[in-house]
Amino acid sequence: MPQATRIAFTASSHPTAAAARDRLVARYGDVPLEQAEVIVALGGDGFMLQTLHQTQHLAAPVYGMNRGTVGFLMNTFSEDDLPLRLASAEEALLNPLRMRALDMQGQEHQALAINEVSLLRAGPQAAKLRIRVDGRVRLEELVCDGALVCTPAGSTAYNYSAHGPILPIRADVLALTAMAAFRPRRWRGALLPNTATVHFEVLEPGKRPVMADADGSSVRDVQWVEIRSDPTIRHRLLFDPGHGLEERLIQEQFV
Repeated sequence: MPQATRIAFTASSHPTAAAARDRLVARYGDVPLEQAEVIVALGGDGFMLQTLHQTQHLAAPVYGMNRGTVGFLMNTFSEDDLPLRLASAEEALLNPLRMRALDMQGQEHQALAINEVSLLRAGPQAAKLRIRVDGRVRLEELVCDGALVCTPAGSTAYNYSAHGPILPIRADVLALTAMAAFRPRRWRGALLPNTATVHFEVLEPGKRPVMADADGSSVRDVQWVEIRSDPTIRHRLLFDPGHGLEERLIQEQFV
């Protein structure tokens, strides 16, 4: 991208991130988010997701520097040569998932997820889910601790911990992954085109309550959850050359 002259710095509430922001602002200046050519986010992956959601209406891309723990979506922290790093950064475009969910009180909820939408049992008994893809029943009954649908960018997060596949960042697919599937025994999930609409119907919701979560936005006691990619929303992330999401996703498979 062209060398940025107007930078907006954001930071998580962690003292390390807040102190880093103060030093960077003193060195490079700071503008309001609405006036920025680029947004620099200081924190961990959770804060990056929060920043992307909060700034999705803005045109400016987001460049993260790791002041958190994992930092998969972040660049290495350094206070030096920031304008040069921003000018040479590579851009990745991400489309989020849109979740619609109906709870037991008949209220509909909507949320966006950059990583994944997950359904989790909310009681002592396993969840029972019926899965439709584009209106067609594909699995009549899945008995499990939960299930999720993730984007390629989110495939190394919760999905990978649940033994789901790592997806290339440019793959036009979504991963549907089960957590602790009991029936069908050890069902591992499916790969779906990113145009697919996935509908989970909760069976026996009163006896086997289920919650849904989209990047930390949770809905309890759901009757059904519908998930699809939203191509109308694009998140722009910046990475140092040679350290973009595509390279990171490949590296994760050879650890």
